[in-house]
Amino acid sequence: MNENRIVDSVEALEAKLREIRKAQTQFSTYSQQQVDAIFRAAALAACKQRIPLAKQAVEETGMGVVEDKVIKNHYAAEYIYNAYKNAKTCGVVEEDAAYGIKKIAEPIGVIAAVIPTTNPTSTAIFKTLLALKTRNGIIISPHPRAKHSTIAAAKVVLEAAVAAGAPAGIIGWIDVPSLDLTNMVMKEADIILATGGPGMVHAAYSSGKPAIGVGAGNTPAIFDDTADILLAVNSVIHSKTFDNGMICASEQSVIVLESIYDAVKQEFQKRGCYFLSPEETEQVRKTILINGALNAKIVGQPAYRIAELAGVAVPEHTKILIGEVESVDISEEFAHEKLSPVLAMYKAADFQDALDKAEHLIADGGYGHTSSLYVDTVTGQDKIARFSACMKTCRILINTPSSHGGIGDLYNFKLAPSLTLGCGSWGGNSVSENVGIKHLLNIKTVAERRENMLWFRAPQKIYIKKGCLPVALEELGAVMHKQKAFIVTDSFLYQNGYTKSITDKLDELGIRHATFFDVAPDPTLACAKEGTKAMTAFAPDCIIAVGGGSAMDAAKIMWVLYEHPDADFLDMAMRFSDIRKRIYTFPHMGEKASFIAIPTSAGTGSEVTPFAVITDEATGTKYPLADYELMPNMAIVDADLMMHAPKGLTSASGIDAMSHALEAYASVMATDYTDGLALKAIQTIFDYLPRAYEKGAEDPAAREKMANAATMAGMAFANAFLGVCHSMAHKLGAFHHLPHGIANALMLDEVLRFNAAEVPTKMGTFPQYDHPHTLARYAEIADFQHISGKDDTEKLEGLIAKLDQLKEQIGIRKTIRDYGIDEAAFLESLDAMTEQAFDDQCTGANPRYPLMSEIKQMYLNAYYGK
Repeated sequence: MNENRIVDSVEALEAKLREIRKAQTQFSTYSQQQVDAIFRAAALAACKQRIPLAKQAVEETGMGVVEDKVIKNHYAAEYIYNAYKNAKTCGVVEEDAAYGIKKIAEPIGVIAAVIPTTNPTSTAIFKTLLALKTRNGIIISPHPRAKHSTIAAAKVVLEAAVAAGAPAGIIGWIDVPSLDLTNMVMKEADIILATGGPGMVHAAYSSGKPAIGVGAGNTPAIFDDTADILLAVNSVIHSKTFDNGMICASEQSVIVLESIYDAVKQEFQKRGCYFLSPEETEQVRKTILINGALNAKIVGQPAYRIAELAGVAVPEHTKILIGEVESVDISEEFAHEKLSPVLAMYKAADFQDALDKAEHLIADGGYGHTSSLYVDTVTGQDKIARFSACMKTCRILINTPSSHGGIGDLYNFKLAPSLTLGCGSWGGNSVSENVGIKHLLNIKTVAERRENMLWFRAPQKIYIKKGCLPVALEELGAVMHKQKAFIVTDSFLYQNGYTKSITDKLDELGIRHATFFDVAPDPTLACAKEGTKAMTAFAPDCIIAVGGGSAMDAAKIMWVLYEHPDADFLDMAMRFSDIRKRIYTFPHMGEKASFIAIPTSAGTGSEVTPFAVITDEATGTKYPLADYELMPNMAIVDADLMMHAPKGLTSASGIDAMSHALEAYASVMATDYTDGLALKAIQTIFDYLPRAYEKGAEDPAAREKMANAATMAGMAFANAFLGVCHSMAHKLGAFHHLPHGIANALMLDEVLRFNAAEVPTKMGTFPQYDHPHTLARYAEIADFQHISGKDDTEKLEGLIAKLDQLKEQIGIRKTIRDYGIDEAAFLESLDAMTEQAFDDQCTGANPRYPLMSEIKQMYLNAYYGK
């Protein structure tokens, strides 16, 4: 049989179904270990292709936002894998009494998967991963307008699964979809997993085979008078603008109690939403529905384009079109599901009136799907109970953006992640919960918003003080009882005697030692492998990294390869959305050797961070590794080793430390613990970096203060992480060979102003970050530096002015062009830099989620100057 035969006819489809059934029969005999390896490989492959697939989906369908589809593809791979990686699907499933979940795992056979045009790639990834985890075969029927992107996603998963040992024909698809072939698939499969409109779902349930489908969403969101207005409004905006409103759980109406109506309206307007006049509302009404059905031309389109279709002029960057309406009857166009950034807003006399309106809206078009309430959860438990009792929906979200909250595991961590949301009998569905693996082997949920646990992690021991090195090294013998130390450094430091005081002390302690000193700036994988070879031959029980970021990075990579020679380097470098939910589990470190970090420059903070960057010399690609297993066991910060750093290094490393502290303070993951370190580091750098730069060893106090500041900034960003300034600096340095600190300095002004926007295009997604407030955070930094201003904006400009003054004092030029970067070369690399910066690991913690176009503009601004 030709496995690559095009499926465009009944005969070809029959042959493909036979092929899938044969493969599934074989797959049903696989062990849990085999299935889990296949599941993991497929999830990794899908995750790696999240951006190309997102681009293809938008290009093919003309709907949605590339950057948001990247998130959906990433979510479909990472969160689904994280949710089910340890689930038993081969044999008996144990009961979890704490959560009331009980599963028995047997494969059903062949799944018919109908994929919608609104989510053509993420839904394909989601369904194929579920099928693989449950040992089912799957045949995909794509939407005709999205067939190429859907098939591309399925191919990525299939190829990875087969490479990991799955039967070759376990996933199939219709190449030329038609209604007849889709109906045939549903009749011939063992179960149907349907995502799409009511007509398609009805056809699935009418096929004579078991079906799992979704219903129409028409989510109402009630704003109680006890609600946090700032949180409520910005949550709805965050949700409703995601992928231009195409998530079926997104809010379609907001019902606001009269007492807070004006305040809510004002906040919506402040955040870039446009309230339609009565005449404009009527014009948009005529655009929402055409002949009683949703107008396909508005689905997934930006607000200004929908307004344009209706003949209404609004600013191009308008977030949402809001129609203030009164009727909740089905005859009101605004009362329907709109799958776009168009929102109805109702005024309610009291809470009961709000409940009545929400109940009517659900009855007219959203039975079983999702409803949302914003309320004070401390004083409003009775209202939550009343809302839960009268809402005939299977997801009842409290203080949560419904697009993100409904799909699960983002704002409540016990609501299962899924891209197929069951609507129960109310919505004509067979399941009443978020669809997962148990539904492919053969529930009403209330989820309150939660902020996930945070942390503060640092090396077990940090020794600080000028001259502390020999005293701290005593511990290697007296306390840790080390026998053999392997020193990693660069040739300059080695040849200039920077390691001699260390080796002298090791000799005194009777600890044997060897030194690898071939580390170059931007260390390569080849260099790390060479060092690992020497390290393995020497077999140390202690690794001592001496130098700046390059030596630290190289030593950390050598440590990993020494302890785990079979670890997959590309998997270790895989980007993650949440370090706790990453697909790849980093190997445990420290079994063979402890890691001691001794910095010789005040900047990178690598001595106290869990990060390392290495370059593949063959491709030029930089691979960032991030995991707390890479945290050094001990850091020794002795300013004696930094006294004679040249001016260029002092400048670049010092401003790098400043950028660490600024980004850690603005991060969506910042905490009280990191804030104190960041603020103190910023103040210290302002006070002492110019002195260290000008006087060097003649001002030992300034050198020591800068050593402390860099380490404090390192501890701050080791826990709060960084942001888009570092994302852009990483790529600017990689493409144009600028020192990392200088690259950061050149982007700082642009990023501070970008992050400070009170109405950002998109804000970062992290539970504790509930509304845009980075401007206020920057104003706090200004206050700490005694920078005055009549308002936060003026304080921010004062902070930027002080940063610019600092950069001038330490010899940093104003623009990228000033460093001799050729304009043609810069523009030629701009698109690649932009996309890679967007996908950089640091971007995820930025308080303002950047569009690629915004990153590109910041690069241009920084190149030419304002």
